[in-house]
Amino acid sequence: MTVNRQKLKMLYLMQMLVEETDSEQGLTMGDILERLEEQGISAERKSIYRDIEALREFGLDVRTYQRAPVEYAVENRDFAFPELVLLVDAVQSSRFLTQRKSDALVAGVKQLASTRQRALLDKRVHVEGRIKMQNESVFYSVDRIQDALARKRKISFTYFKYDAAKNKVPQHDGKRYVETPVQLVYADGYYYLVAFNEKHDGFATYRVDRMDRIRVLDEAAVRNERIATFDAQELEARAFGMYRGEQVAVTLLVSDEAMGAVIDRFGRDVKSSPAGEGQAHVYVTVMKSPAFFGWLVQFGDRVRVEKPQSLAEEYRDYLAAIVASYQGEPRA
Repeated sequence: MTVNRQKLKMLYLMQMLVEETDSEQGLTMGDILERLEEQGISAERKSIYRDIEALREFGLDVRTYQRAPVEYAVENRDFAFPELVLLVDAVQSSRFLTQRKSDALVAGVKQLASTRQRALLDKRVHVEGRIKMQNESVFYSVDRIQDALARKRKISFTYFKYDAAKNKVPQHDGKRYVETPVQLVYADGYYYLVAFNEKHDGFATYRVDRMDRIRVLDEAAVRNERIATFDAQELEARAFGMYRGEQVAVTLLVSDEAMGAVIDRFGRDVKSSPAGEGQAHVYVTVMKSPAFFGWLVQFGDRVRVEKPQSLAEEYRDYLAAIVASYQGEPRA
């Protein structure tokens, strides 16, 4: 069935205003008439004025700019241009994403901008340490987990780690885990699933990219007060590298040089008190783990564990074991 081209006039007008204009660059009446003519649509200026008013009434933010000549443009959009820049930078700087997936997501974000703005968003951010060979199955895994969370169902999956030869080693003797998904967390460039294990009556954390053959089960998820009150932000604040461990109230002795990094990790409101000579006592609660000790190592003597003494001794033994592993090594 042939459609009367004149009936498409307002749709083409809206399309060109949305795609080709912004606060910096609009279309003149001559531009609009010319573009409509290219679509086989003839129009008079008065009808375009009426159509623009109708689009405004519809809710499209069409502005009239008193330039020479007068221009018409869509100014306010769902996302302002600086917000689109932030979105593109966030996508492109993610180590977790493959370059192909990053490019695909950026292409989607660019559809929210005008043609002129899309050209400004065409940039490539260098991401140090991007995982070159990461496959994209993790996105489907995340989708299945989200589906289970929405439907309040348990999931089953297999889990693996890598050995020294970079071979996958199935955990749990290759048997399927059956868990209640509680929260997906994105941290340190990876997706993690926090799940509740009914058998062990506790929470466990899994790297999603190491979960295989995820299935959403018909079995209803476990529901209890601990799950209902689970706080992912609290977990992220206390866990290092999403390692779960014993919670310990720690007093750190922090020098001026390291305070910025400590604030980056624990937040501007972290409790502290002066310790004199360019140092401060910092009071935090952390989950004791090798990842926490690894975080401390980078600061050398600029961050020291003061309390509890038992944790200070564990950290000392951790460092001593590292030193011992290098003893007897031939010098280059």
